[in-house]
Amino acid sequence: MSRLRIAIIGLGAAVEPHAKALVDLREQIDVAAAVTRNRERAAAFGARFPFKVSTDVDGVITDPAIDAILLLTTPDSHLQLAGRCFAAGKHVLVEKPLAITLAGATALVENADRAGRTLGVVLQNRFRPAVLRLHELLRAGELGAVVHASMQVPWWRPQSYYDEPGRGTLWRDGGGVLITQAIHTLDIFRSLVGVSIVEAACVTTTPLHRMEGEDLVTALVRLGNGAPGSIMATTAAYPGAPESISILGTLARAELTGASLNVTWLDGRREATGTESRSGTGAAVMDFPHDTHRALIADFASAAREGRHPLVTGEDCLATQRIIDAVIRAGSHGGSSVPSVAVAPRGPP
Repeated sequence: MSRLRIAIIGLGAAVEPHAKALVDLREQIDVAAAVTRNRERAAAFGARFPFKVSTDVDGVITDPAIDAILLLTTPDSHLQLAGRCFAAGKHVLVEKPLAITLAGATALVENADRAGRTLGVVLQNRFRPAVLRLHELLRAGELGAVVHASMQVPWWRPQSYYDEPGRGTLWRDGGGVLITQAIHTLDIFRSLVGVSIVEAACVTTTPLHRMEGEDLVTALVRLGNGAPGSIMATTAAYPGAPESISILGTLARAELTGASLNVTWLDGRREATGTESRSGTGAAVMDFPHDTHRALIADFASAAREGRHPLVTGEDCLATQRIIDAVIRAGSHGGSSVPSVAVAPRGPP
């Protein structure tokens, strides 16, 4: 099978794990070009990785020899650039989030559908072996009926992180901790147990940060089966700790912490999957391995060649962004009298 020919657009901080993954996948994927309009950034990237660099974004999008685009630009540019790529017949793998607003995210998914192109989203933690194993256990009913689930993202970002132009703003990033950091864990949480209603939420910015978006969120939710659940996410928990998901079932309890899973059954059986690994929980935001990026990109490339959906679709990310929007809306009411906010269903959780 011929290699998928792709181009990278956007060579900022997020590009490193993708570039390392693409080096590993050179037998399956041909990188035609790595593109940025910033000449200094292009030169620095070209000195580190064996890919042709360019500043010609328009040329890459319109090049008929390129099959797909890996879109790693800032979130505010995703809708417009992805739309141009779909119009040119390209498949698109886009960094999360889809767009800075729910309306923009919805439009991006609809554009992919109309063009008949494959759309994938970089939510690479879905490829952790521990996450895949927990999906298997839930599908097989090994945990019994889920009676409660919670997620926590106790991360840390110093003020210098938010001092970078556009960081944590509504106009460029679409918000703060939920859409930029916690979206990974929230997407896994949603894919495992579903979220149907946001009952109440507190969305705030702590005194630890000067930023436009939120750096602390708590929410009470109803899971896909109606059971209670909770969400907590922050970038104000110094020095940062691994994100976690806890699921209580009638047969077992599952604890997913970072890249490790521990399951304890009521009959005394135990199972451990995965190991602790770096995940960018603290000030070193890119301190994590690239193995899950490699798995995600390989799956996307296969999906584009075979005409199937990738494991992480645009619909997946759109469903997660609906939850983010519902939490923000619930949190905007304040106090304990927040009305329940239903999360509009769109396919299975």
